[in-house]
Amino acid sequence: MSGRPAVAVVVFPGSNCEFDVAAALGSVGCRAELVWHREGSLAGFDAAVIPGGFAHGDYLRPGAIARFSPVMAAVGELAASGAPLLGICNGFQVLTEAGLLPGALARNAGLRFVCETVDCVVESSESVLTAGLAPGSVLRLPINHFEGRYCCDEMTLHRLESSRRVVLRYAGDPNGSIARIAAISNDAGNVVGCMPHPERAVDELLGSSDGRQLLESFAAAAARRRASAAFA
Repeated sequence: MSGRPAVAVVVFPGSNCEFDVAAALGSVGCRAELVWHREGSLAGFDAAVIPGGFAHGDYLRPGAIARFSPVMAAVGELAASGAPLLGICNGFQVLTEAGLLPGALARNAGLRFVCETVDCVVESSESVLTAGLAPGSVLRLPINHFEGRYCCDEMTLHRLESSRRVVLRYAGDPNGSIARIAAISNDAGNVVGCMPHPERAVDELLGSSDGRQLLESFAAAAARRRASAAFA
C-alpha cells in the first residue's frame, strides 16, 4: 500500500464545512473523499474527519441525531482501531453525543453566537492533532459557533487535565468553556474534538496559517496509519 493517506470526510444533511476540510486536507498531502452519512463502512480509509455545520439541522441538540446515522458505527470502529479521527466544531459535538469523547457542548455564555479569530494555547503534544507542536505554542484560529461551550463534571475535568487530554485551551474566554477548553482527545490521543476551525487557517490570505500545523500533524498520523497497514 502506498500513496497519499485516504481520509474520509463524513457528510450529514446540514454539514457545510466539508469542502473546506477536503481542500485543506488536500493541501497537506491527504486524499480526502466525502462520505455520505448513510454509508456503513469506512474500509480503505486511514483516517476520518467530521466537519462543521449543522448535522440534521441540530434538531433536539447538536449531534444528537447524527450519532444514529449508519456511518457512526464505522466511525467508532475506525477510532477503536487506533486510526486518527477529528471532529471539528459540529463534529466535536457529534463525537461527544456518540460517546467517543467525554463531556458536552452547550450554548455559549451570554447566549451569543461567536465568530472571530482567537488565540489558542497548545496544551499537549500527545494527540494526532498536535504531535510535534511544542506545548505553550500559541495558534491563531477562527471560531464560529453558538453551542461551543465545553462542559463536563469535575471528575471528568480532573481526568482530562491529569492525563494531558486537554489538547488546546483558549487564551481568553470567548464562550465560557470550563477551564477554557477548546479541544480534547481520548485516552489514546487518536480521537480529537476541536471547536476552532483549523481548515479555515491554512493560508495567510485567510488571516492565519496556524491551522496548517494542526492538519499537518493529523496528515502525518494518517500517513503512519497507512504505512503500518501496508506491513500488517
